[in-house]
Amino acid sequence: MNVIDKAHELARAIKESSEFVDVSSAMRVIEGDPDSKAMLDNFRAKQVELQQRMMSGEMPPQEDMEQMEKLFEVLNLNLAIRRLFEAERRLSVVIEDVNKIITDSLAQMYSGH
Repeated sequence: MNVIDKAHELARAIKESSEFVDVSSAMRVIEGDPDSKAMLDNFRAKQVELQQRMMSGEMPPQEDMEQMEKLFEVLNLNLAIRRLFEAERRLSVVIEDVNKIITDSLAQMYSGH
């Protein structure tokens, strides 16, 4: 068994999953609505900026964090964006589960089980 081939097989299975299809479908709807796309792009850009600041050791001011929470709440009022966020959450659960399975199997190597 070739591990890399299995990884590609897993990637294909994820792309064919209902969770991935739901994210793709939700994104197509947003791509077709310039206002929704602009709102989402603005949110994602701010999200990336905050994450980069945090990764560099800077803790963003509380006001920035509260502004992001409010922006997230506003975005959730948009049904297309809410659908995307929910689909992304479900897909991330699948990916977290896959990661846990892999991590747990490697941990067994070190625990002797």
